[in-house]
Amino acid sequence: MAIDRRREAAGGGPGRQPPLPPLHPGGGPHPSCCSAAAAPSLLLLDYDGSVLPFLGGLGGGYQKTLVLLTWIPALFIGFSQFSDSFLLDQPNFWCRGAGKDTELAGVTTSGRWGDMGNWTSLPTTPFSTAPWEAAGNRSNSSGADGGDTPPLPSPPDKGDNASNCDCHAWDYGIRAGLVQNVVSKWDLVCDNAWKVHIAKFSLLVGLIFGYLITGCIADWVGRRPVLLFSIIFILIFGLTVALSVNVTMFSTLRFFEGFCLAGIILTLYALRIELCPPGKRFMITMVASFVAMAGQFLMPGLAALCRDWQVLQALIICPFLLMLLYWSIFPESLRWLMATQQFESAKRLILHFTQKNCVSPESDIKGVMPELEKELSRRPKKVCIVKVVGTRNLWKNIVVLCVNSLTGYGIHHCFARSMMGHEVKVPLLENFYADYYTTASIALVSCLAMCLVVRFLGRRGGLLLFMILTALASLLQLGLLNLIGKYSQHPDSGMSDSVKDKFSIAFSIVGMFASHAVGSLSVFFCAEITPTVIRCGGLGLVLASAGFGMLTAPIIELHNQKGYFLHHIIFACCTLICIICILLLPESRDQNLPENISNGEHYTRQPLLPHKKGEQPLLLTNAELKDYSGLHDAAAAGDTLPEGATANGMKAM
Repeated sequence: MAIDRRREAAGGGPGRQPPLPPLHPGGGPHPSCCSAAAAPSLLLLDYDGSVLPFLGGLGGGYQKTLVLLTWIPALFIGFSQFSDSFLLDQPNFWCRGAGKDTELAGVTTSGRWGDMGNWTSLPTTPFSTAPWEAAGNRSNSSGADGGDTPPLPSPPDKGDNASNCDCHAWDYGIRAGLVQNVVSKWDLVCDNAWKVHIAKFSLLVGLIFGYLITGCIADWVGRRPVLLFSIIFILIFGLTVALSVNVTMFSTLRFFEGFCLAGIILTLYALRIELCPPGKRFMITMVASFVAMAGQFLMPGLAALCRDWQVLQALIICPFLLMLLYWSIFPESLRWLMATQQFESAKRLILHFTQKNCVSPESDIKGVMPELEKELSRRPKKVCIVKVVGTRNLWKNIVVLCVNSLTGYGIHHCFARSMMGHEVKVPLLENFYADYYTTASIALVSCLAMCLVVRFLGRRGGLLLFMILTALASLLQLGLLNLIGKYSQHPDSGMSDSVKDKFSIAFSIVGMFASHAVGSLSVFFCAEITPTVIRCGGLGLVLASAGFGMLTAPIIELHNQKGYFLHHIIFACCTLICIICILLLPESRDQNLPENISNGEHYTRQPLLPHKKGEQPLLLTNAELKDYSGLHDAAAAGDTLPEGATANGMKAM
């Protein structure tokens, strides 16, 4: 038979021994040669079903302590992630001694100082003058006496402000609660304002490279070493940032600070996921997100307390000193040790867990420890994220989630600018603190809604719903508002610009709400469907994609918002593509985490409708593709077919 001849040619025919593995130059079998018989026990690979229940699940006191230790640093991470809003905020500034008529309104992050002739004066921030006098929010880099500062700013002059950049000494009115920040320290205004955007790039670019590199390293050497070394180096670089002598040194050190911060974020995220049973993963992850948001809400108070940017930077980094204790109290991920077949280290860690939890050896009903004893001599098998290229389903899932996170975080800036940009004249949204807390509140409500939606619709259903909301808000803002703008120009239409502004704010709030959920859920989804052996590498790709999405904001700001409309259109088109691609993802709610590449490859999408009895499914899994029983029966039936006919009834050409 044709099938038998094919099997015999491959060395798997009946009654025939498989060929011996090729010899390694050292005399043993080649390391790349692995047979199915050499695979470890399925009991050891079923971590969620056998090992985790033996350790007490999340009910063990030691596991609860470890989860708590992954939550506490989220507060420090929240401080670091949102520090740019205060360190690099563009203040109001004016030429010292020239009087308030020559004052320049502080252009926000959406302004560009290179094109002087096209400046337009912005409305001043509606802060009361009393707090400014009490807080002393007038600073300059020339070290002049504060008593010689000019009176508080009034609305800026509507004339040409280009000549005012000839000034060599400035006074500043900082909006972000500080007496002095990076901009006022080194006079990063007018021709030097582009350096502010470079400083913003540096932290984001450091995060992107950190996610990509530390993710691969964490899959190879483990989560614990990457976490500990990231803590040590963020202390070194973060504290050195506070001692910067110029903006070049500041930007360079911020890059390395972002690189180390990425290692901490990534490893803590993976450790948190790998500690939890299937039913608790999402809840544990969302608690960490809420703790990070607490850092975002507390950041303005911390800035007002510090008053100086150097003190603020040092105070943000110093709490990471507490994480040096993790060297002695935080273990390696047991799930990663089991997945990479490091059974000797896994045995020691299991005994450590059982001792901490006071677990009796008699509770090992499935016999995990006896099976582990048999596999102690096995060599570790570590995998790099590059192995994804040879898969059929796994790479597709990761790419889809990368595009989702890129789109979610990229379009979030479009909605934020539409609500808080210059085209919407809403007095409340011209206040720094109102802008800041509005963004933080929308993110908080988004996470609360995500908890409810994911509980009822699952991961895939929730991601699809939020992406549809993002697409609708984007398309309505691009299309409907343009239509309203045309009708408002007619005197008898009954519409005014205020109607357009209200619609713009409403769509922007919905878009920010939904896009934040899309980005956060894409990262969590990736952590669940990526196998343990490459989980940090997959998370690094999705988080780096999110970083690229956030990087579009300072790029557009650097170019004075040129191309902003095209930027929004491109991301709006991406949302439509993502809606289709999300349907290709599997549902991971209440499912065990995949441990190796094979598990991740078989983690395929379930059909929306069940198969009818006797119906052949259109999409086959790898296991079904390797099953030749149907072809064998067809070939056997082919012996009775007339000559020239094939098994499926088609005539041979």
